[in-house]
Amino acid sequence: MAKSLSPVCKLCRREGEKLYLKGERCFTPKCSFERRSFAPGQHGRTGSRSGGRGGTGRASDYLRQLRAKQRARRVYGILERQFRRYYEVANQRRGLTGLNLLQILESRLDNVVYRLGIAPTRAGARQLVSHRHMTVNGTVVNVPSFQLKPGDIIGVREKSKSLEVIVDSLSTRKFTKFSWLEWDETQMAGKFMNVPERTDIPENIKEQLIVELYSKS
Repeated sequence: MAKSLSPVCKLCRREGEKLYLKGERCFTPKCSFERRSFAPGQHGRTGSRSGGRGGTGRASDYLRQLRAKQRARRVYGILERQFRRYYEVANQRRGLTGLNLLQILESRLDNVVYRLGIAPTRAGARQLVSHRHMTVNGTVVNVPSFQLKPGDIIGVREKSKSLEVIVDSLSTRKFTKFSWLEWDETQMAGKFMNVPERTDIPENIKEQLIVELYSKS
């Protein structure tokens, strides 16, 4: 499974806001963004948050579109090639391409494991899935990008229910209950009720800018 090896705190600093990529650490004073909120790199302190050179001028349309795409990729932990494939699939579906794209990302198994609070971060959720700790409808699935369908049951494998990282995450989780997900604490399993609508997705992502960016190429 391909993955990004970039320091995740630098990704938050580059986007100018917390992306909560390190779980509990992001809520503490140890968070790198709290100590150094300027963009990384030689000109981080003087560069413009909007992307303009030297802190002057207005960011171009292309730069705003690029930043929107990069932010979405980093939030969901998707590499460029796979993200582009998701866009192409979304573009072929009926409805709004931007919403279709977000729904595909939200329907990934690793994202739902994270949303349910089984893992503190999406990176942690990907690791749990890859290491065969999760099941879908009773069958072990080790593909983080597995696309869930309404009615699917996502559970913790029986021998993994006492795993420290899972127990700790469920006991200390800071997550919102989503109308499209249902959690059964006694069974340590969740149900993917339906594909979320845009109002159900809390991420601050400007999907229309992503559509504009890819529609040029």
